[in-house]
Amino acid sequence: MTTLVAGGFALGFRLDDLHNGLLAVVFTAVGLYVVRQRPVNREAWLFVATGVAQAAMFAARQYGLHSPALPAASWIGWLGVWPLSLVFVLTAVTLMSFPTGRLPSPAWRAAVCALALLGVVLAAMSALWPVEYGRVPLAAPHPLHVPGAATAAAVHPVAIAIGYPAFQLVWVVCAIGRLVRADGDESRQLRWFVLAVAATGMVMAAGLIGWGTPVPGLLAVPLVPLAAGAAILKYRLYDVDPVINATLVWGAMAAVVTLGYAVVVVAVGSLIGGSGTLLALLATALVAVAFEPLRHRAQRVADRVVYGRRATPYEALSRLSAQLTGPASGLLDGLCATVAEGTGARRVVLWTGPADGLRAVSAWPAGYPDEVRTLDELTLGGHAVPVAHGGRTVGTLAVTMGARGALTSQERGLLADLAAQAGLVLELRASAQRLVVAGDEARRRLERDLHDGAQQRLVTVALELGALAKAADGATAFAERAESARQQLLAATAELRETARGLHPAVLTQDGLEAALDFLADRSAVPVRLHVAVDRRLPPAVEATAYFVVSEGLTNAAKHAQARITTVTARLTGRGLLLEVGDDGVGGAQARPGSGLEGLTDRLAALDARLIVDSGPTGTRLRTVIPCG
Repeated sequence: MTTLVAGGFALGFRLDDLHNGLLAVVFTAVGLYVVRQRPVNREAWLFVATGVAQAAMFAARQYGLHSPALPAASWIGWLGVWPLSLVFVLTAVTLMSFPTGRLPSPAWRAAVCALALLGVVLAAMSALWPVEYGRVPLAAPHPLHVPGAATAAAVHPVAIAIGYPAFQLVWVVCAIGRLVRADGDESRQLRWFVLAVAATGMVMAAGLIGWGTPVPGLLAVPLVPLAAGAAILKYRLYDVDPVINATLVWGAMAAVVTLGYAVVVVAVGSLIGGSGTLLALLATALVAVAFEPLRHRAQRVADRVVYGRRATPYEALSRLSAQLTGPASGLLDGLCATVAEGTGARRVVLWTGPADGLRAVSAWPAGYPDEVRTLDELTLGGHAVPVAHGGRTVGTLAVTMGARGALTSQERGLLADLAAQAGLVLELRASAQRLVVAGDEARRRLERDLHDGAQQRLVTVALELGALAKAADGATAFAERAESARQQLLAATAELRETARGLHPAVLTQDGLEAALDFLADRSAVPVRLHVAVDRRLPPAVEATAYFVVSEGLTNAAKHAQARITTVTARLTGRGLLLEVGDDGVGGAQARPGSGLEGLTDRLAALDARLIVDSGPTGTRLRTVIPCG
């Protein structure tokens, strides 16, 4: 390769052929260097093959262009012209296979076959007839004299007008499609590649606009294999996303301005037979009017290409604000998903508690460790941002970025903004939970006071009345009235006991959830099929909430649903305590304002749970999953 390129340059310097020599050097050098570092890299060997093919064509063309003609210049120069379309196909396949050395999917094999067939047809035409010699002024004539030259000369311009752009368009579309779907290491590598392609396109556009020649762009083409080699070996050198984004936007706008100006000045001018200052001003005005809407659309396309389907910072904050105004259930999971979409993180975990005792409460994707960590430990394992509210640390957002490693400054700012919003979310959640706990404690205290105070005194009075009735010998009327008063007092005591149980059942505190649900089933006016699989005590707030959910479901089934049987299921799952209360009644249950179901909905929301009410003609089913911490 070195001999071919060096020999070609020794035969003379030709600006319009310089890029071929540079491509040969760069493709081969980058390919060999990558092979030395990573011998199993398939893409590197494709680079070497492309570089050697370019070198052979460059040397043969330089030999044929030398004036006066050198010995055998007719045949050697011929070798530098006709394989051009095949080299285009090889280059396209090399770029389509970047960075893995394989096509993105088997579907692209059909496109490669079509390109290969087109390349063979164009190469055969150029090999048999001098159809390219008008563009490449070789010193010696075409070595073959095959009949049909006139037909070939008429067909060939149409064929290359289709084929040469197709060679470029197919690999560009393939690379963009691959970038949109890629993630991790491959995404980072492709972004360097796209940056080089976009920069080359801008240089070519500038050359066409400023000097009317594509030579500057052709000389910039070697940047593509250079960037590809750098991406293969050191794709984590810098964060190039903002650069790629801006390059794509302004490259597209440069093309739009050029095309718009050309259409108005050239096309319109040829139709109306005018030219000059008036048409130039008209073109400028039209471009100015269309510039901003087109720039906005180009920016959206560039964002999608560079960042994929990641949410912009504004979209991420807007989404979180919408979640804050929606149902409380699932809010923490939504917060983690929003952080992931805004930063492109591979994993996001929300931890709550002080800096030296953090416990995971939500994650994206779902699933988080059941352990206690410190803020320092989380920071060592990735990116951890403290979540604070009112100057007090209430949690931490831990973000894992995967192969990319570092966050951009924009992503760090977005993460800080989302952490500030998360502080408010966690504080509201903690306040709601404190209210539930305080309410349950007040219920227990009131139940204890009623049991130990008023209820005991009423029982004592009933005993006294019973003793008085027995002591009233001969005073029948007096004894009957005393006994009647005692019975009414016992009834009042029973009602008071029921009221105390409704405030907070003592059996729940003493014996746990399973015993409390057995108690509800035994007292239900409708037969109950009870299925309980809870093998441990749960947090008091969870047990109390589960008790009231089942109690409300059984009460509604007896009073409103006209049910014949109810089914209660309570079991522990990976997500928490699963509760289901179903009946075969008439349905019609709704969480109306002021109803018991609405109260259950609010209580469950404070525990990051949601009440699902499915009520129809075949019955009603209440379902929820309460996180157990």
